[in-house]
Amino acid sequence: MSTMVYPREEALERLSQDEIVLNTKAVMQGLETLRGEHAQILNSLLDCAQPPAAQEKSGLLRKSLEAIELGLGEAQVIIALSSHLSAVESEKQKLRAQVRRLCQENQWLRDELAGTQHKLQRSEQSVAQLEEEKKHLVFMNQIKKFDDDVSPSEEKNQSSGGGGSGGDTSKDSLDDLFPNDDDQGPAQPSGEVAAQQGGYEIPARLRTLHNLVIQYASQGRYEVAVPLCKQALEDLEKTSGHDHPDVATMLNILALVYRDQNKYKEAAHLLNDALAIREKTLGKDHPAVAATLNNLAVLYGKRGKYKEAEPLCKRALEIREKVLGKYHPDVAKQLNNLALLCQNQGKYDEVEYYYRRALEIYESKLGADDPNVAKTKNNLVRTLQERF
Repeated sequence: MSTMVYPREEALERLSQDEIVLNTKAVMQGLETLRGEHAQILNSLLDCAQPPAAQEKSGLLRKSLEAIELGLGEAQVIIALSSHLSAVESEKQKLRAQVRRLCQENQWLRDELAGTQHKLQRSEQSVAQLEEEKKHLVFMNQIKKFDDDVSPSEEKNQSSGGGGSGGDTSKDSLDDLFPNDDDQGPAQPSGEVAAQQGGYEIPARLRTLHNLVIQYASQGRYEVAVPLCKQALEDLEKTSGHDHPDVATMLNILALVYRDQNKYKEAAHLLNDALAIREKTLGKDHPAVAATLNNLAVLYGKRGKYKEAEPLCKRALEIREKVLGKYHPDVAKQLNNLALLCQNQGKYDEVEYYYRRALEIYESKLGADDPNVAKTKNNLVRTLQERF
């Protein structure tokens, strides 16, 4: 009968899975050998006579066989369990490898996303810059278009056109008697007088821009007119600085757009800023200063603040009389404006005086058939009728 040698319990605790499987298989071989030997002995006993001692041995052998079968079954379970654990470990290793790969892919995707976001930001900045350049180019194209379209007669009219009550209409209102544009007549002396006052003349580019803005405003397209003015103002401040006569001119133009929108507070702020710039850079007696004073008077007049408007209008009149002479047609237009302010305050003596002075200038300088003569006469007659 073979002898089986079992490893001690301490050694079993230190065995690896493969060693346990090998030992289990060795035990199974030993058990199978024992089972064969026990079966042979049991058969021998069964073939012989059955004395009581033989029966007792047969019972013991059967019990041993049962224990051996149990041991073999347990060994098979251990081997099956080992096989299952090996499969689990293999799957675990696969999952770990997959997790590592997913982590690497995730990091790669993060890097790609960061790079894409950076490219997107640069693209958005480029698009924004291109949009600004496009707006500027559109603006310059519009300016060029209007520069090309303006005729010599229109240029002359812009240099010497009226800022007050000129025109064929006879309606006695602030819109008719006050200028709706900036610095395009009474404000602009020419030749020697302009040179004496510092030689500043409004650039043709700003005159053209003014015409463009007026066209948009007349169509109610303030969403175009206002950004156009602001962009031009920003460009001028960048190139020339805030305290420059061109900036003051642009402030006047934007103020007139705000005035047409009934944004009187914003318009007044811009006009006061323009007035300060012009007084600082051109002098307090410059015609451009008179134009800004006149625009402020318009603003106050439209709001019904005739008392505030009157001294501004008088100062504009003094400047124009000093620069242009007391018998210049532009002085007559300023007199008409001043007469209207006094009329709204019930100062009829002053109204009559201003209208008579304006009428005298128009008749002597423009002739009796000029529309301004007829309009001023009508204004004077209505004043006399209201007075008496």
